[in-house]
Amino acid sequence: MRLADLSWPQISGQSLLAVPVGSTEQHGPHLPVDTDTRIAVALAEGLAARRADVLVAPALPYSASGEHAGFPGTLSLGTEVLITVLIELVRSADDTCRGVILVNAHGGNATALTSAVALLRSEGRRVLAWAPRAPWPHDLHAGRAESAVLLHVAPDTVRTEARVAGPVPPVAQLVTSGVRAASPSGVLGDPAGADAELGRQVLDGWIADLQLAVAGWDEP
Repeated sequence: MRLADLSWPQISGQSLLAVPVGSTEQHGPHLPVDTDTRIAVALAEGLAARRADVLVAPALPYSASGEHAGFPGTLSLGTEVLITVLIELVRSADDTCRGVILVNAHGGNATALTSAVALLRSEGRRVLAWAPRAPWPHDLHAGRAESAVLLHVAPDTVRTEARVAGPVPPVAQLVTSGVRAASPSGVLGDPAGADAELGRQVLDGWIADLQLAVAGWDEP
């Protein structure tokens, strides 16, 4: 299931390669900075558990997180560098798989993924980019969904006593001014009501959507 556990003779080149694309960025006072990466890995592994032809690549933990600058722990490559990384990564996978699924769990990566996938497909490469949709409006970052999923997959990393609600400004404002100006806590939404069972339900729903997307893309 995990590419990193295999030696090269064990890799047939006929599998689909799921690459978790996360981030290293602040997620409020209650969630770890690798929240998006943990979620991307859980999604990719959930897909692999449902499809025997999927290998899970090591996660890409650094991406485009410039809007979270000003918070300790945020490490960002930026959009332009991320585009190049994704392009070269998929190009390099020709001998490893028959197609690449970029499983993205950070909204700030969307522009880079769109640009990279467009170029890669113009080269004739089989690549799909997928990201989960927020199950609730006004749940942009470190809110109920992410908090619940982390309580399900990595409960020891969640500081439930530090949960606070934050504002939900327009995304355009966040791109222009950054998260710090809008929310000193870094939270955009409300984590209240999050628990592990809710996280399991949210994650299962996302994995089901991912499975459907891959099935439609990988039709013979």
